[in-house]
Amino acid sequence: MYYPLTVRDFLDRAAHVFPDRAAVIDEPDQPGPGLGTLTYRELAALARAQAARLDQLGVPVGGRVAVISQNSARLLTSFFGVSGWGRALVPVNFRLTAEEIGYIVRHSGASVVYADPSRADVLDALDVPHRFVLGEDEDEGLFRHGVAPRDWDRPDEGATATVNYTSGTTARPKGVRLTHRALWLNATVFGLHATIGDRDVYLHTLPMFHANGWGMPYVVTGVGGRHVVLRQVDGAEILRRVEEHGVTLMCAAPAVLNSVLDAAARWDGEIPGRDRVRVVCAGAPPPTRMIERVLEELGWEFVQIYGLTETSPLVTVNRAPAEWDGLEVAERARRLGRAGVPALGVRVRVDADGEVLTASNHNLEDYWDQPEETAKAQAGGWFHTGDGGHLDDEGHLVISDRKKDVIISGGENVSSIEVEDVLMAHPAVREAAVIGIPDDKWGEMVMALVVTDGSGVGAAELIAHCRTRLAGFKTPKRVDLVESLPRTATGKLQKFRLREPFRTDGAG
Repeated sequence: MYYPLTVRDFLDRAAHVFPDRAAVIDEPDQPGPGLGTLTYRELAALARAQAARLDQLGVPVGGRVAVISQNSARLLTSFFGVSGWGRALVPVNFRLTAEEIGYIVRHSGASVVYADPSRADVLDALDVPHRFVLGEDEDEGLFRHGVAPRDWDRPDEGATATVNYTSGTTARPKGVRLTHRALWLNATVFGLHATIGDRDVYLHTLPMFHANGWGMPYVVTGVGGRHVVLRQVDGAEILRRVEEHGVTLMCAAPAVLNSVLDAAARWDGEIPGRDRVRVVCAGAPPPTRMIERVLEELGWEFVQIYGLTETSPLVTVNRAPAEWDGLEVAERARRLGRAGVPALGVRVRVDADGEVLTASNHNLEDYWDQPEETAKAQAGGWFHTGDGGHLDDEGHLVISDRKKDVIISGGENVSSIEVEDVLMAHPAVREAAVIGIPDDKWGEMVMALVVTDGSGVGAAELIAHCRTRLAGFKTPKRVDLVESLPRTATGKLQKFRLREPFRTDGAG
């Protein structure tokens, strides 16, 4: 018997098995204001009310609904209230500029846009039929209570559940189309490897918009775990939430873990969560020393994964097995520094050019409205990650370089070409190359090497120029003025030569 897998399965189960259990603890001071503590019965009711409101607005099955928001209970609800009734959710990075957000909304064809109050400024410039501010336009905006939503007549696991925009090798982001089947299997496999259960309390340190929170909104809901919303990343606040709510699980980029380690050095008393918290890390290769500090100073379990938005995101998992129990902390940290082994149902190989390829049931369906990019990425039935690496003698994937030249700073993808385009718009810039260099705080720092016309423009002016045109995490934090840039005979930039002076042992 065939039964389609859809993301609504996760919420339906939670509402059936744990209706009166606390499902989500929203930010108490969130603009809107926050929704407080919701049970799974209440969360399911809100999702139905959102679907009913979209019915009223005339959004058809397959229609796109964009949400621009920091972590919030309303955004969590939208993963089910939008996709659960057959529409496609477009989670948008709230840190982007108005121009960048406008491109995503236009390209996705979203007919409804919800914005967090902190980003209400972008709504006026958007040419869409329906625009709402989360929390402020509640009565006529997000929810329609007391009305049952129309059924999704023919649920289809091959239907689009989300369209997630990611930076790549081009200046414009690509829309990654992920199906219900892909998200369902990613969440389930992730939950298996991370041993997520109904006693878990998950702290949303990872932005929910980022690859759908790596699947945590689905799997934590499906098993009846508790969501604790964190709107703004702050190391001391993370420790406080761990202590107050009994947090057992979180996902984070290296930059977030560094902020926790900094806060732990000033924490009064025993570090909360010792021998209880497990943290899943991805977004940039973590330095071995940072892993060692998480194990020693925090006493938290460290799990590394490797993945991409296009893979929903899980590709590999590195979680210490029983065989490592007797190892010294430094040796365990070294082994945990690898990307890991293929997750269940995932196949990984490295081609003759050193590029990492992967095949699984939770890879993207295609790039939204970009058939040529799709064909290139999926050539031969494998997804071409654009990352360079190798499989070591224990079968672990080790990532050596990103062939796409995408920089991952603080867990966010930055297109080097996009930043270069902005730099080249300055009248004094003649050439520009943007690279990522190892950084203890951000994982990678965005750095630009610039050849000018000799008019005396300085690094500060170029950074200020970028800041007016790019989101903060994309703006170079360092600009070096150079005489020339290394190129091949055909004029292609040799970025590997630019990165060589900044490579450090243990940075990858």
